[in-house]
Amino acid sequence: MCVLGIYIHGQKISYFLRPIWDRPLKPFNIIPHYYNENVTMENLCKLHGWGVREYPRRIYDAVLFSNELEILTLRWRELYPYITEFVLLESNSTFTGLPKPLVFNINRDRFKFVEPRLTYGTIGGRIKEGENPFVEEAYQRVALDQLLKIAGISDDDLLIMSDVDEIPSAHTLNLLRWCDEIPSILHLQLKNYLYSFEFRVDYKSWRASIHRYKTGKTRYAHYRQSDDILADSGWHCSFCFRRISDFIFKMKAYSHYDRVRFSHYLNPDRIQRVICKGGDLFDMLPEEYTFKDIIGKMGPIPHSYSAVHLPAFLLENADKYKFLLPGNCIREK
Repeated sequence: MCVLGIYIHGQKISYFLRPIWDRPLKPFNIIPHYYNENVTMENLCKLHGWGVREYPRRIYDAVLFSNELEILTLRWRELYPYITEFVLLESNSTFTGLPKPLVFNINRDRFKFVEPRLTYGTIGGRIKEGENPFVEEAYQRVALDQLLKIAGISDDDLLIMSDVDEIPSAHTLNLLRWCDEIPSILHLQLKNYLYSFEFRVDYKSWRASIHRYKTGKTRYAHYRQSDDILADSGWHCSFCFRRISDFIFKMKAYSHYDRVRFSHYLNPDRIQRVICKGGDLFDMLPEEYTFKDIIGKMGPIPHSYSAVHLPAFLLENADKYKFLLPGNCIREK
């Protein structure tokens, strides 16, 4: 019985004991974020300790794409006014080697509004049996570097490095393109949501970053690259899908596929129950570094009924995207 218990709950035991064998990252230097639509850009830059430019920098938004059509739409609608070039790379396989159609290319007509400013590229998957999926992910990010050069990025342009579901707010980009003397690499602190904007996890999403591009030095990556982070800079909405089938696809396709330890995790009825409860799809404990944080986050995520300060396009098209708003946890089969 003990052996069986360890087999079933070994991952939970390991995560609960994490504070014993692991330590948190070095704390970020959090830069306070000032914004009000009625304050001039000169004053906003001054509040951050920066000067104001005579003209704004160009901004490039580069992403790896899998199948997140709805979130990509929200992202590009939010960023559209301030992006010089949208750069998207798509593979014909997942990080774990599963073949997949070129979803973006099939649905390209949905994104005609960015077509004049879009650099789109495809890449063949090269996953090898038994190879760590993070190797394939890193390979695709290197390819994204090459696509950026084709897109025409140059020194001192701003480059957003983030996953599709890590969405900077429009006013954050407007601030950074107009302000002088901003850090050369700046992480973006995002409100962290799961399944929809009804389940806010915390404010600890930090992997998104924005860079002042330097030829030969800037490399596209998705890990910590700086100690500076700008507070409250957008939203991270993970597993925010319209259909149950999309949840199942991502659970089998993304780099942490090893978390699907039992086949019943992929049962559609179970997934639907977990979403509405605000539970964990992989039946895991929180990934924290102190017993206090682990215990404080155990159990379902509390429901939030606030839809204030969300992407404008989402609220303007609430009927179409109601699955992302509070009180609409039922997904399409």
